[in-house]
Amino acid sequence: MTLQYGQVLHYLPDLLVGAGMALWIALVAFAGGLLIGLFGAAVLTQGPFWARIPMLGYVRFFTYTPQLVQIFFLFFALPEFGVILSPIAAVLIGMTLNAGAYLTEIERAGFASVPQAELDAAETLGFSRAQTVWYVIAPHVVRTLYPALSNHYIIMTLGTSMAAIFGVEELTGRALNANAISFRSVEIFSITALIYIALTIIASVLLWGLGSWLFRVKARAF
Repeated sequence: MTLQYGQVLHYLPDLLVGAGMALWIALVAFAGGLLIGLFGAAVLTQGPFWARIPMLGYVRFFTYTPQLVQIFFLFFALPEFGVILSPIAAVLIGMTLNAGAYLTEIERAGFASVPQAELDAAETLGFSRAQTVWYVIAPHVVRTLYPALSNHYIIMTLGTSMAAIFGVEELTGRALNANAISFRSVEIFSITALIYIALTIIASVLLWGLGSWLFRVKARAF
């Protein structure tokens, strides 16, 4: 077998557009999951007992079942109830809900690590629970868990490849299209793998720089 990369290089711009789509999907889903996780962690650590049970059920369901199955349910099962989602909407909602469950667990660990003295100070100042979470707990969680949150975002970026199953033209989806036309599987998917590696490196460096600048997080890019 002779590798002919010259025959597939003209697909590179299209693959790079798909890479941008993968980053966008991961960013939107992660941002939504981060907010859900913050709310979920607040409920599980600060909320009343009656609110903890459904939140714990949500976390268990989405962490004990595969993400792909969850998206399959949204895309194929919901139409039976009259709810029809586009492929990109099903992927975004599925990834967001899945991320929210995992980030709830991650952020709950951050809530537990907040020094009691800071919580006592917030109570002395008359902060409400919401104010305590937003002004005291959330900044501490971000600084403490920044490496774990960054790693989860990178994992989500790689996980966007499953969107190709639903016809979303992110990086893997566009690679499948290019392969179907060119039949140069080794060349197409080796280039795709290199792009994923580049995405991971770029995301790691950007997240490291952002953490050092905004939150003064002491972490390494690699």
